[in-house]
Amino acid sequence: MLFKITVLGDGGVGKTALTVQFTMSSFVETYDPTIEDCYRKQWVVDDQPCLLEVLDTAGQEEYTALRDQWIRDGEGFLIVYSITSRATFERVERIVERVLRVKDESSLHNNSPYGSYQNHYQSHPYGSPTSTSRPGRIPIVIVGNKKDQYHSREVSTDEGASLAKALSCDFYETSAKTNSNVENSFKSLVRQIKIAKRGPGASNSNGNASGGYDAPHGVYGGLAKKKKQKCVIL
Repeated sequence: MLFKITVLGDGGVGKTALTVQFTMSSFVETYDPTIEDCYRKQWVVDDQPCLLEVLDTAGQEEYTALRDQWIRDGEGFLIVYSITSRATFERVERIVERVLRVKDESSLHNNSPYGSYQNHYQSHPYGSPTSTSRPGRIPIVIVGNKKDQYHSREVSTDEGASLAKALSCDFYETSAKTNSNVENSFKSLVRQIKIAKRGPGASNSNGNASGGYDAPHGVYGGLAKKKKQKCVIL
């Protein structure tokens, strides 16, 4: 089964470093602004073989015109900020809102399995949706990257977790450099996409909706194992 993941976030937050660490098990030291790069990785999640197509996107403002197409093509979204930059953290809510709006427009035109989110937006300090704004749950994981740079931290773990909870998104703090929580964040997203592919009302093996507090990682997120299903490697 093919899973299309789109990595979004401001420039310099480490989107490429996370993507390369996950797909190629190496760390990119130098910052080279990306326009659009696609990576593929065969992976096993919950004993099921999967093929992941990860789209690494540009974070610079001059490429915002391309962002809607990246969102339309994606099935799940890793939205990344840097814990060393509050400005990138404050952009997260607007990116989530953009994802919901574009997916809503796509569903209205294409009868998308994700369902329509029109008229579900509620007031929020940053003009973004609250937890009740995602009845069909678009697969999204919020990632606070560069946690190895704790000496330069501007955004606390609690702030990131609280924002993710308010937006009904899973949350992980990661380090592309030390490979901390990188696989966990992608695994959480794959599990969410599996639920979305099954259609509205799908539940995990415990009969509960996805999400919740994942105690081992100390972050909001982490889905329970899903029922096994056959996957086709393309």
